[in-house]
Amino acid sequence: MTKNDDRLKISIRQTDEKDVPLILEFIRLIAEFEHLSDNVMASEDSIRVAFFGPRPYAEAAVAEAGDKPAGFVTFFHNFSSFMGKPSLYVEDIYVHPEYRGMGVVKALMSYCARIAKERDCGRMDWSVLDWNPARKFYESLGAKADGKWITYRLGKKGIFELAGD
Repeated sequence: MTKNDDRLKISIRQTDEKDVPLILEFIRLIAEFEHLSDNVMASEDSIRVAFFGPRPYAEAAVAEAGDKPAGFVTFFHNFSSFMGKPSLYVEDIYVHPEYRGMGVVKALMSYCARIAKERDCGRMDWSVLDWNPARKFYESLGAKADGKWITYRLGKKGIFELAGD
């Protein structure tokens, strides 16, 4: 299919445990795209526990074009104490290059928006690397970059040090 083929039928489905290898494959692909492959520590076992264990921490959905996986999104809930409501945080979104520009990202984001609406979330948030050309697309959806907040991250080593013995 070409990018101009508007007959592309995209379906979105929530993942289940049989999709663990596919989720991990997409995680590796987005890490490669973001030049962060060395940061991937996830394994099928850690994905299985995080997404489908006794206390799931994240969810994922797959976009399919026909019977082929075209892209995916991972998301989870956080909480806004100011709003007194949950928020939906989109952690990762990735589309195979051959499906870019064909509505797959919009379908995945719309899926997340429907979930956020159903679950009475006060907002949806996500982060984008400053060089990523997808920023223009997100702005076309009505999203705005929040230049007031700076993201800080404490890695595993820092967590252990701060937690003490």
